[in-house]
Amino acid sequence: MNTLLSHYKYVFQLQLLRNGGFLVFMALIQILIAIGIVIGLTYLIPDPDSSSILYLATGAPTLILIFTGLVILPQQIGTAKADRYLEYMKTWPINRSVILGADTTLWLIITIPGIVVSSIVAHFMFHPGYDVSWTVVPALLMIALTSIGVGYGFSYLLSPIASLAISQVTVFGALMFSPVNFPMERLPEWLQLLHEVLPIHSMAEIMRASLAASTFTANIGNYINLGIWCILGFGGAMYILNKR
Repeated sequence: MNTLLSHYKYVFQLQLLRNGGFLVFMALIQILIAIGIVIGLTYLIPDPDSSSILYLATGAPTLILIFTGLVILPQQIGTAKADRYLEYMKTWPINRSVILGADTTLWLIITIPGIVVSSIVAHFMFHPGYDVSWTVVPALLMIALTSIGVGYGFSYLLSPIASLAISQVTVFGALMFSPVNFPMERLPEWLQLLHEVLPIHSMAEIMRASLAASTFTANIGNYINLGIWCILGFGGAMYILNKR
C-alpha cells in the first residue's frame, strides 16, 4: 500500500510539472467559458424567465466537466501519443492504474475553479434559485469521473486524428444539441432516444438535481447510465495501458 501511494505521489508530481502551465491556462479558460455560458446565452433568449436562467446556471458546471473530459483531455492524450510520451509511460515500473489515478486527480482539480466561479456569478447576477442538495459532491465526482473515463477510453483506443474529430463533434453537440441548457422535450424524438443511451443527458439531470433539488430530480437510470459509461471508459483505457 505504501509503495502504491509513493508511486501515485511520484506520477502526480511528474505530470503536474510536465503539464502545470497548460493546466493553469485551461482552468482560466474554463472559468471564461462557464461565465460565457451563464451570461452570454441569456442574450439569445428574449426576456429569459427563471426556468431558463436555472437551466443555464445548472448547465454550466456540467459543460465544464464535459469539455474537460471529452474535449481537452483527448487532445492532450493525442499530443502524448504523437510525442511518444504514452509509450514512455508504459515503461514505468508501476501499476498502470496509478497513472490513470494521478492524471484523473489533476483533471478533477482544474474543473473546480470554473464550477465555483460560474455558480457564484450566476447566483449574484441572476438569483436562479439554487437549492443545493447533499448529493452535490458525489454528483460532481460521478459526472467528472464518467466524463474523464470516457475521454480516456476513446482517446487511448483511437488514433490522435480520430480522437480529435470526436472531441470536436462533442463540443458542438454538447453545446447545441444536448439537453444540458434546455429541457429534453425540445429535441426531436430520435435525438431524445439517442440521449437516453449517451451519458450527457444523465450528467445534466444529476447535476440539476443536485444544484436545484426542489425543482429537478434524477432517477436511478441516470446513475446506472453514468456508471456503465464510466466503467467502459476506464476499462478501455486500462486495456490499452496494459497492452504491450
